[in-house]
Amino acid sequence: MDLNVFARSILVITEKNMRIYYFKGPVVVFGLLFPLIMFFTFFIGRNLDLVLFFPGFLGMMLFFTASSVGPLITPWEKREKTYERLVSLPVILESIIIGDLLAGAIFGVAITTIVFAASAILLHLSLMNAGLLFLAFVLGSITFAALGTLLASPTMNNPSHIMMLSSLVRLPLIFVSGIFIPLSQLSGWEWILTSLSPLTYLVDLFHAALNGDAVYPPWVDMLALAAVILVFIGCAKVIQKRNLMKGL
Repeated sequence: MDLNVFARSILVITEKNMRIYYFKGPVVVFGLLFPLIMFFTFFIGRNLDLVLFFPGFLGMMLFFTASSVGPLITPWEKREKTYERLVSLPVILESIIIGDLLAGAIFGVAITTIVFAASAILLHLSLMNAGLLFLAFVLGSITFAALGTLLASPTMNNPSHIMMLSSLVRLPLIFVSGIFIPLSQLSGWEWILTSLSPLTYLVDLFHAALNGDAVYPPWVDMLALAAVILVFIGCAKVIQKRNLMKGL
């Protein structure tokens, strides 16, 4: 496929997804309301150091917002019988996957940036490294938008089933990712379990950018997130290609 056609197809699919899915109920609930409720539940009234735990909250917000759009797109379009029309157009599977991914990533960056700006004013947050914070936003949003695209890859055509599956995957991740317990306080099997979660590296990167108290070097966090992006996109492509070959 011509590079210009490839880029245009990605932009068209991304625009379509942004226009249709940003204001769907599941995206609003799981992408906006749920992380705010989690924040109020765990932090309000407990006399915790909000500056210390804010990188974890920011990571949780970006995690939920970026991964909330992707799980809705493919099953919704399969249910409405528009997915078949999309794949029959002169686009390739990679265009669809990247278009879905970009829609989730843009949503995650936009909402989390607004939350960060408001919180920085209210909590008088310090910022150690603006460039590192920008890279954390970009890498984190792409990582978890790719996760959302992967979660939408199974053959289910009922959005509620996919959203339930995504909750079963996303909820455990926030409890093993150094959000509620700092990484510096973990050891042994807890450290190993936490190291398996990609959200851990995003939270650690936010710690480096905001407070300068990261556990891992920033290049380790960024390398881990980049590797996870490739794995998620590769798995989504394999699953969706297999489904297309089977006519699912």
